[in-house]
Amino acid sequence: MPSIRVLKTFLAVARHSSFAAAGTEIGLTAAAVGLQMRALETDLGQTLFDRSGRTVVLNTAGRAAVPPTVDLVQRYESLASVNTGGMGGTVVMGALVSALMGAFSGALWQLKRDHPLLEVKLFAGLSADFAPRVANGELDAAVTTHSPRTLPATLQWTPLYTEPMVLIVPRRPHFKLASDPLDILRTAPFLRFDRTTWTGDLVATVLAKSRVKVVESLEVNSVETIVALVRQGYGVSIVPKLDNVKWARDTDLHIITIPGNRIERRVGLLERTQHSRRQFTGAIKKHFKSRGKLTPSSVNPAA
Repeated sequence: MPSIRVLKTFLAVARHSSFAAAGTEIGLTAAAVGLQMRALETDLGQTLFDRSGRTVVLNTAGRAAVPPTVDLVQRYESLASVNTGGMGGTVVMGALVSALMGAFSGALWQLKRDHPLLEVKLFAGLSADFAPRVANGELDAAVTTHSPRTLPATLQWTPLYTEPMVLIVPRRPHFKLASDPLDILRTAPFLRFDRTTWTGDLVATVLAKSRVKVVESLEVNSVETIVALVRQGYGVSIVPKLDNVKWARDTDLHIITIPGNRIERRVGLLERTQHSRRQFTGAIKKHFKSRGKLTPSSVNPAA
């Protein structure tokens, strides 16, 4: 019977597809991780990985083993909080970097303060990348934008707060800047958020509704990188006005409302409809509900 420690090692390998990277995370050598995984395969009577050089990839059996292993580890770790009445153990979450810059960081700080036995492992990334990782149990939940496509029935998304889509322009541009917002969009170098992402889809919708053809300059998949480039005067962009960021104090940017635009980025919590960390995800929803941002309601959004 494999130990909880071995099961945690398996989940680390599943996350990283590398014995060495998994070992770095949990404090073991790559050789020790490899020995644990071979012992686990022997105990289970099946191969869990396709091995090729230094890369290990979960095979069909390995992928199927992730959700129940996550559940076992979480149930074991939850024993730490039985006598305290609080939350304990490890929660593995995905989060947009822009959400960590904004309102979600405050919620996380409060939860950590109120529940000192709770450990949260965060993975930064993009919304579209998080959805399959939540679905297969690799992540307990993720902070994502609203999906433009229908999600699987096994997933639910709860809105937490909204951020209006705004035009940002530099105070010291390296180009001539028009005065009218729509003329700015027509004539200035435009830094576009990656159009293959869920936020990029919102940017495209704003431009379409504004009936503006922009002068494409760069396409970037990071809001913070776009903001930094605009600050340096290299172009303009449409981005979500990140909640909890002190935009008015920014001496290098102007924030401009786009005429007629009512499009907002909706940020929410993506989780499986059934999982063992609902106490944690419920606490996040309660935090935002208490702030009066949105009344949380679980939805499976349609495209």
